[in-house]
Amino acid sequence: MSIQVRKIDLYDHQQRLDYMSMLRAYSEDPLGQGKPLKDDVLHQTAADLATLPHAIAFVAYDLKTPVGFATCFAGYSTFRAKPLWNIHDIAVIPSHRRQGIATQLLKTISDYAQAEGCCKVTLEVREDNPHADKLYRQFGFQAVQQNGEEIPYRFLALEL
Repeated sequence: MSIQVRKIDLYDHQQRLDYMSMLRAYSEDPLGQGKPLKDDVLHQTAADLATLPHAIAFVAYDLKTPVGFATCFAGYSTFRAKPLWNIHDIAVIPSHRRQGIATQLLKTISDYAQAEGCCKVTLEVREDNPHADKLYRQFGFQAVQQNGEEIPYRFLALEL
């Protein structure tokens, strides 16, 4: 297996199709939303991300076959006065899991963020996904702490 992770250009037709195939696979996975995205939502998402200067996408390829992806958004740390990247989505297709591909995605993203002068990379992980939590912690992600104690966070959403 020869895996390459590339920052992709969502204006490039083939790279856009590759990204959309990974986003579709993720949405269908039980760790995603467990159902497929509607085609119009899938196409609109890729089109919108292409125009957002604060969005980047990476695709992991096994030769020419997409096998994983990540969607990231720029943010800003008010406590450190520096930019950051948040990994909004990261997934590897089931047939290629536990082969180091997610680690390669994380490495590529962290290298990119460091080159951009960011102070950190952030992400959320589901409590029912212990494999991902373990991977992120092994990579170096840590729970947010204050005074040496872990601060529990909940990811909340306000639907509009």
